[in-house]
Amino acid sequence: MGFPLKTVLLRLVQGFIIGAGGILPGISGGVLSVIFGIYRPVMEVLAHPFNGLRRHLSLLLPVGAGAILGFLCGGGLILVLFDRSEKLATCLFIGLILGTLPSLWAEAGAQGRGRGAYLSCAASFLALSAVLLYAQYGAFYTMRPGFLGFLFCGLLWGLSLIVPGMTSSSILMAVGLFTPMAEGFARLDMAVILPWLLGMALIVLTLARVVNWCFRAHYPLFYHAVFGIVLASTVVIIPLHYDGARDALLCLLAAALGALAAYLSAKLQPKEDA
Repeated sequence: MGFPLKTVLLRLVQGFIIGAGGILPGISGGVLSVIFGIYRPVMEVLAHPFNGLRRHLSLLLPVGAGAILGFLCGGGLILVLFDRSEKLATCLFIGLILGTLPSLWAEAGAQGRGRGAYLSCAASFLALSAVLLYAQYGAFYTMRPGFLGFLFCGLLWGLSLIVPGMTSSSILMAVGLFTPMAEGFARLDMAVILPWLLGMALIVLTLARVVNWCFRAHYPLFYHAVFGIVLASTVVIIPLHYDGARDALLCLLAAALGALAAYLSAKLQPKEDA
């Protein structure tokens, strides 16, 4: 059965945000898919395409259309906002994520919380925090654009899809591949797109079934690990320096608007089948 029109429009908007926001440095499309309740259906489709599509087509079709539009059109608009005020754009997405954390925590505990669940959450938070901090402040070798370089881009983007919080853009900027990749997509250069798609496919085919099995067999442990990942990917992008009280207040307002949008989205969002 299809969703009502308002739900389809909501899914289009959510897909647009995932597609547009996922290209920003520090923002993970996987995290955005988690907070919108789309991550598990996507993993089911990637792990078992025929059964997954039969169950989730009416959900993922508008999300996919919105994500494509967001990637091709909205990403440029958000990058303009990001260039004009990186802090404001980042705080808007921080608020968007923070506004959904209570419902995400409740969903993680739907099958109970034991000591292992808390340990899983803490371990994933600390591990990803270390990775992302190194990506921000560590020393990376510059990679040359080419088949292997764009294959690496695809592998990294696939990993960021499967593992929420693994933001590919920041690492690709650090190794000097983000701009050549973005320019290649802009001019539809098959020498960029084909190795990128190959890298994506290799990661998805390798890991999607593993992730889907983890959800089914170890729901509390894995979902609390996902929560820790989402939390870590949010904490490490919080701006630490502001140009006076007005700048800080504007950033706080942007975060509040993002949180309000996430809250309203959660209210409108239908409960998916377990």
